[in-house]
Amino acid sequence: MTKQEKSLTMTVLMTPDMANFSGNVHGGSLLKLLDQVAYACAAKYCKKYVVTAALDQVFFKQQVNVGELVTFYAHVNYVGHSSMEIGVKVFAEDLRTDQKRHTTSCYFTMVAMDEHGKTVEVPRLQLDNDVEIRLYQAAEMRKKIRQESLEKNRAMHVELLKDEL
Repeated sequence: MTKQEKSLTMTVLMTPDMANFSGNVHGGSLLKLLDQVAYACAAKYCKKYVVTAALDQVFFKQQVNVGELVTFYAHVNYVGHSSMEIGVKVFAEDLRTDQKRHTTSCYFTMVAMDEHGKTVEVPRLQLDNDVEIRLYQAAEMRKKIRQESLEKNRAMHVELLKDEL
């Protein structure tokens, strides 16, 4: 059995075009990069095209500054039939002081698709150590919470007609 590619690291320099009105990196710029990292990690793992199905628990713990080097660490935590949970942790580094800070964490659910847009099965996840087992178990709990939340949201849904807006 071949070794699975379950992790991915990407580093990006934060540039002025990513800034918000306060001069810090815009959360939307980070979200776009997070989505790209989750895509790359999931696609590398399953060797398929993937799409984003959900984004959970985005925690912007600290601001990210223009000029900092930001490293994204992604890992496949859980695999279902066609879906995968990708956990992403972000660290910003001040290049002048070498100070590193954990700035952001989140979880993406990515789904593997074929060329016709149909879901396809992904390889079962090999859990190689205690850390991966704990990541998998935590991801199972998050999946259950996501499903319960989705059901509650569907039950609360109110259909608005165009003339009611």
